[in-house]
Order: sequence, then structure tokens, then C-alpha cells
Amino acid sequence: MIKILKYGEVENSEIFSRVVPEVNVADIVAGIIADVKANGDAALFAYTEKFDKAKLTALSVTKEEREEALQAVDADFLEILKKAAANIRRFHEKQVRNSFIINEENGVVVGQKIIPIDRAGLYVPGGTAAYPSTVLMDAIPAKIAGCREVVMVTPPMANGKVNPVILAAAEVAGIDRIFKVGGAQAIAALAYGTESVPRVDKIVGPGNAFVAEAKKQVFGTVSIDMIAGPSEILVVADRTANPAFVAADLLSQAEHDKLASAVLITNSEALAFAVTLELEKQIPLLPRAEIARASIDKNGKIIVVDSLSVAIDVANELAPEHLELAVDNPFDYLDGIRHAGSIFMGKYCPEALGDYFAGPNHTLPTSGTARFSNPLSVDDFIKKTQYTYYTKEAFSRVARDVAAFAEREGLGAHARSATIRLEE
Repeated sequence: MIKILKYGEVENSEIFSRVVPEVNVADIVAGIIADVKANGDAALFAYTEKFDKAKLTALSVTKEEREEALQAVDADFLEILKKAAANIRRFHEKQVRNSFIINEENGVVVGQKIIPIDRAGLYVPGGTAAYPSTVLMDAIPAKIAGCREVVMVTPPMANGKVNPVILAAAEVAGIDRIFKVGGAQAIAALAYGTESVPRVDKIVGPGNAFVAEAKKQVFGTVSIDMIAGPSEILVVADRTANPAFVAADLLSQAEHDKLASAVLITNSEALAFAVTLELEKQIPLLPRAEIARASIDKNGKIIVVDSLSVAIDVANELAPEHLELAVDNPFDYLDGIRHAGSIFMGKYCPEALGDYFAGPNHTLPTSGTARFSNPLSVDDFIKKTQYTYYTKEAFSRVARDVAAFAEREGLGAHARSATIRLEE
């Protein structure tokens, strides 16, 4: 059963404790990465047979396979994919940045260029699981940014095929190339390239502990989006919230993983107990009841506070991945939220709406990293460079200032590069 904690009456360590996965896979992942670097496709074929039970002769998904997948997905779901993609595209198009130039009248020009990365690599969990939402959320911002090529890797099913809904989502999102490989070996292939899989500039997308560790180890060779931890939801609710809704929303994250955390903060003890009863009623009805039960019992908590203003303070300290404001007039509290991956406003805005359909991205910072990091966006697929131009006259006006600055730092060659131009 979920714990109920009274804020101010228990240690803060109980309030703010977080799940820490006790998985150390660093050595295993390092070995896989080294193998892929040394043996390329041969290593990928071997790992795919070992871990995914699929014996492949080619890694690339063919045009025919992509077309077959579109035919295999029912028309109604394909239409839902297209609607979701349109919402995601409309939201992310607002994130596009523009280059700028500052053209001074005195012979000085400075500016900044926005340049898309050349090749983005998307990791999408696959096999028997299917996450077409991840395909849309990761690919659409990359395409909007203007990447020259968007490459996707995803593990195949045992029959050697990729789940049709994954391929259908890839078609809707406009992904250029797809490869049948998953796990740490897929991350290594994207980072270093093989005979089949091209080297990319940035890797994005969620995965298990092996995938997360591989992203950590290849960072620096390529860029990555983030190191994702267990999924989490925090609901701030007042006495007017529907306890059945709140319980259902908590369970929407608890069913992800036994390490997932679901937290309710409320100023109503009556709501706290009502939600507890609802959780006990709803958990046995879930297809993934065992996972949800483990998550709720081990990591779930209800924190009772004196006021909603305290609730907002506690929420900011926790900096959750998903934050629901299940209160009257949620916009009154929006400015007070400083740290959250994504905020869901009101009583008819479940986190699942954001997972699939609304438009904002569902690849979000976890484990409190919302204090300093952001949801996946178009910004993840661009880079910036800057440029400077001075005429001879303009430089002459500032050369001695530049030299003086350099001399103060003890860098005589820097200074000389400025003053030599005054001797011309």
C-alpha cells in the first residue's frame, strides 16, 4: 500500500528520497562497445541473435518492409498517428530559432548562425514492445530542425521483422533509414559506425539500463540527449480533485517499471485516504498489475501539506519528470513552478495526453534533472556558430584595448597579434 507522509512531521529525507537503480552494467557495456568498434556488423548480428533471438542476414529495413508495415497497421490507428504527428509538428515548429546579425555602422559585423546537425540517430525500444509515440517525439523535432539525415535503430522481433506500428510511425515522421539492432550495441553502432549503420552526430531516445549506460560511455564521441532514469509522476491536487482520476494518473507511470515513482502532494487528508482506496481498487484491474503494485508499494508516496503554496515548494524541490496540477484554476500556480519536465494543467489533462497526442515532447528529464535540463526539442538537433568582421578602421580603434586585455592575462602573442596590425 502507498505510504502517506505528513510534511513537517517526518524527516525531509523521506519526503525527497528518490529511487536509485542498483544496476551496474558499465563493464558489460564497455565490452559490447569495444566489440562493435572492432568487429562492426558481425558483432551486431551476433548480439541480435543472442539477445533478440533473431538471426539476420541484413540490418537495414527495406522499402518493401516499410510498405508492408503500413498495410499491416489498421487504418484507424494510422489516422491517429497522423493526428498526433500534426500536433507534435505544430508545437515544435514554434521552437525554431533564427540566425541573427548585428551590423554596426562603424565597420563592425557580428552574428550567429543556426545550423542543423548533419545526422541524428534515434533509439526506439522494440521487440515485443512497441512505442510509436517515441518515434514521433524524437523524429519530428529532428526533421523540423533540418537534419540532413535521420536514422533510427530498433531491436527486431524474433522473426527478424520490426514491429509494424514502429515502422508505420517512422513513415509518418519521415525517418530516412532504419536498422534492426537494439541495446548497447545499437548505441555503439550509431556512435562509431559500422559497415551498415552510419555514424551519427547525436543520439536521442529512451532505453533500458544497458542503453542508458552506453549513451553515457559514448558521450563525447557523439552528443546525447540525456541519461534517463526511472519514470516518475507527481500530482499536486486539492480537495476538489477526483480521487479516481488521481489514482489512475499515478498508476499510468507506476505500470512502466517497478522502479517508477508515483507521488501525490495534497493539502487534503480526505483526498489522501480516498486516493489510497482507489489505488487498491484499480491496481488489480491492470494488465501490468504486478509491476504497478511493486512500484506503488516501494516507491509511491502521498505527501500531505498544509497549503498548496507548500505543495508547489515541495514539487519544485522534487523537480519531477511529469507534474500534474489537479487543482481549480491551475494557471494561478503555473508561474510558481520552476522545476518540472512537463506540466499538465487541470483535472482533465492526464499525463498520458502528453505521452501520445497533445504535442509537447514526452522525452523528459528525470531524477530531478529538470532543475537544469529540458525536454527534447528542436534545439537538440541544432548547433550554433558565431562570426565576427571588423574593417581595418574599426579594428584600429580597439586594437590597443585588445592588447591590454591580453597582456593582463600574460599572453603576449595574443597582444602582439593585435598591435602588429597597427604597425602596418
